Amino acid sequence: MPEQPVTEAVIAELAQRLDRAWEERFTIAPLTESAGISDAATAYRIQTHWTELRLGRGERIIGRKIGLTSKAVQEQMGVNEPDYGTLWASRYFPAVGGRAEAPFEVFLQPRVEGEIAFLIGETLDWPDITPQQVLAATEALAAAIEIVDSRIERWRIKLADTIADNASYGGLTIGAWSKALRSSDLRTIGMVMSHNGRPAVFGTGAAALGHPALAVAWLANTLRSFGIPLRAGDIVISGALAATIPAQRGDLFVLEMHGQPPISLRFV
Repeated sequence: MPEQPVTEAVIAELAQRLDRAWEERFTIAPLTESAGISDAATAYRIQTHWTELRLGRGERIIGRKIGLTSKAVQEQMGVNEPDYGTLWASRYFPAVGGRAEAPFEVFLQPRVEGEIAFLIGETLDWPDITPQQVLAATEALAAAIEIVDSRIERWRIKLADTIADNASYGGLTIGAWSKALRSSDLRTIGMVMSHNGRPAVFGTGAAALGHPALAVAWLANTLRSFGIPLRAGDIVISGALAATIPAQRGDLFVLEMHGQPPISLRFV
């Protein structure tokens, strides 16, 4: 028997359920189980409605995130394709002198991952955007630490769960923007993430769908299919370069990327 279309009332109720979990800091059962949400298109409708709820309360969009680009993270999360979410300014933690702090109490079950951030300099709004066009439209790049977090209990997510949950967005910090990084081979650029002084995970740019610019091209084309171009001024974090690391209060993470100054994030 074919699935019945999910009504706007149900979409609104599920978005509000996620919003309450975010605001009041509690986890909920997977939407794939509790509400039978199984397809990506419906999950993106929930994500969009949730973002609109937050925008109505003064939230600001600073860009987009690509999730589940690394095979290591896909295997961790039990999914097999990328997704995207929205970067909300209220969870951007500036790195002052390369050091950022995030209040641990605002998260539920945070993990961190190292990524490459793109600062889009030209709006990408045409068919079949290529990685080369992404690089040509990029103003600068930077090392970034993303905090991923889930409102879904014990990270028991399927693809539709994490999409609806804004691609498991928790927060982020970004290092210094570099125009010189545009001419680097992003596919082979290396990264080390240390956890409390010890190297914990290692990765390369190729972990993000084979090339970070390929991941951003996937995002640009996917967004455009929904009538949303990647715009000049958007920040895009292009996907984890290694497996995520669970975080606890007091933990210190340091991301070192070839040719870039290190950035650190401490949970306080």
